[in-house]
This record gives sequence, structure tokens and C-alpha cells, in this order.
Amino acid sequence: VQLQASGGGLVQAGGSLRLSCVVSGRTFAMAWFRQAPGKEREFVAGISRSGATDYADSVKGRFAVSRDNAKNTVSLQMNSLKPEDSAIYYCAASSDRLRATMNPGRYDYWGQGTQVTVSS
Repeated sequence: VQLQASGGGLVQAGGSLRLSCVVSGRTFAMAWFRQAPGKEREFVAGISRSGATDYADSVKGRFAVSRDNAKNTVSLQMNSLKPEDSAIYYCAASSDRLRATMNPGRYDYWGQGTQVTVSS
């Protein structure tokens, strides 16, 4: 299974970006993580194969995760972006978990990451 993330870029605070991740095979729970320089990788949002979603408190109400199982894609719509959202964003997939988890160690496959930079 391979994951290919895209959609990052530079945006002003308050703006929006949409990240997409194309998956080459069948997966179960999927998630987006992010990692800023000098910080640990942190959970952003996750979605089960049936569509149940989970969000980090820091992005609730601003970000929305979705997936299209027929097209093997998962997306992250990011609105009202803040400078502290700047990071490399990674999509991740589990080969057997039904529900997303905040633990990055529970995901089997990772995309290459896409840079998101929010200017103030």
C-alpha cells in the first residue's frame, strides 16, 4: 500500500487549504498527522472506513476530514488557518484498525508529507 499526499502550500492566516491523499490499496482507519520543526508528530484528524471522524481539540470546528472509498482518497479541508497550523502534514493508514487512533505507532502506512505554511 502506498500513500501520496498533495495540496500543501503557503497561505495567509484565515485562509483555507485542502489536502488530499491517494491510497493505492484497501485500508481501514486513516488519519492526518502533522509535525512542526522541533516538535513531535501529532494527530490532527482521523476517519474510519465507515466515515466516523475524530479531531484534535486544536482543529475542531476548523478542519474536516473525509474519504471516498471508491476512489481510495482521504481529504482534509482546513479553514481559518492559523500560523500555529504550519507543519508538514502526513496521511496515514491502518491495515486493520476500524477506528482512527491518535497513536502514530498504530498506523502501518505513511505518505511522504506535504508542507503547509500559514503566514501571519
